[in-house]
Amino acid sequence: MSKTIEVTSPFDGKVVGTVPFSSVEEVEAAIELASDTFLDHKNALPAYKRVEILEKVAEIMSSQVEELTILCASEGGKPYVDSKVEIQRAINGIKLAIEALGVREGKQVAMGHTASSANRMAYTFKEPIGVVAAISAFNHPFNLAVHQVIPAIAVGCPVIIKPATQTPMSAIKLVEILEEAGLPKGWAQAVVCDRHGGELLATSPKVDFLTFIGSGAVGWYLNSKVANGTRVALEHGGVAPVIVEADADIDDLIPSIGKGGFYHAGQVCVSVQRVFVHDSIVDEVAKRLSDYASKLVVGDQLDPKTEVGPLINHNEVNRVEEWVNEAVTKGGKILTGGKRISDSCFQPTVILNPADDALVSTKEVFGPVVIIYSYSDIEEAFDRANALEVSFQAAVFTKNLDTALKAVKRLNGTAVMVNDHTAFRVDWMPFGGAKASGLGLGGIHHSMEEMTNEKMMVIKSPVL
Repeated sequence: MSKTIEVTSPFDGKVVGTVPFSSVEEVEAAIELASDTFLDHKNALPAYKRVEILEKVAEIMSSQVEELTILCASEGGKPYVDSKVEIQRAINGIKLAIEALGVREGKQVAMGHTASSANRMAYTFKEPIGVVAAISAFNHPFNLAVHQVIPAIAVGCPVIIKPATQTPMSAIKLVEILEEAGLPKGWAQAVVCDRHGGELLATSPKVDFLTFIGSGAVGWYLNSKVANGTRVALEHGGVAPVIVEADADIDDLIPSIGKGGFYHAGQVCVSVQRVFVHDSIVDEVAKRLSDYASKLVVGDQLDPKTEVGPLINHNEVNRVEEWVNEAVTKGGKILTGGKRISDSCFQPTVILNPADDALVSTKEVFGPVVIIYSYSDIEEAFDRANALEVSFQAAVFTKNLDTALKAVKRLNGTAVMVNDHTAFRVDWMPFGGAKASGLGLGGIHHSMEEMTNEKMMVIKSPVL
């Protein structure tokens, strides 16, 4: 019989649920079931059946928005209002997958223009890649599960998801809803397990695609261990740089940067962290951002008034506190915040001009901390922004089109936002990091493409 683990609220440590904890043997059994399901061609799910199931999933979720919001917020610590948005995004993600199935296309490959290709025609089409292993993260427990599980089901791949042990209930609930909607046994499974089980899942030769969301150290390690031929998509963290030029609209940028920096207590892979502000306006921007941060309501994520919830665990609060203190020793000035509120919550914090070698300047903080640096020349700002080995989303605030275009070209990043914060995302856009920040692309449509193989058919006939 499986062991169980308790899931607790990040805010007050109260138990919010109990879930099965899978042994290595149970993970192995899940892999075998997924593999057998994929190889059972007689019982493969046709596209129309997958559409029917996904439509039912969207219907069920739409009838349970409040329940799912509380579930997601309770285990993950994201404020209630933001968790509700997450559930609404998840529902839309399912609709996006359904829509994408209706526009999937192959292509004609030219034949007949050489003697050797005469009397032939060729075209490509998409086939499911095989078994998908999904290792997920805590910070968007329901929507990340949707982004990893639903594309697999949509294209016809059995999928096993290993959610973060801090937030397993959302992924388990998604699998339950899929089964309620008519998905046969074996097509979607959730396993809550330790690192040994997770590594087994990721590296099994029966796994054809690994989608991983989490730390770079773990992701690159698993990437080095996957079986030959396994396709991999990795989504790690970044240290999102923002350039604020002298002509930027300060009234517009303050709430934008504030939202991007303090949403989910900064626990987002593209959270605003490093803000480079032209020295002619740095004092005003720093003061106004500090005022914004100081007024944010911090506390219990289930309180609809809460704007910034807890960090995922007490160790993270300790770490953020240590990094902020170190920033002060390296010349940084605390403009607001800088201290823990409790064992679970940290004040929204703005720091001015710490050294470039401070931890908050070189590592992903993953906490409610925004750092402002002054600069006089934009080329200097670009160089400092690009100094790290990460590359994810970046941003520039300016009214000058040429400056904006220059920033888009010069900033390392897979996406550069103009007059918007780095944490902007919609679920149909490509999303993923480069360099140390990841490999491949996410987003509903792009994940569906990643989870398929392109096959070509060549027909020879004397009538062609």
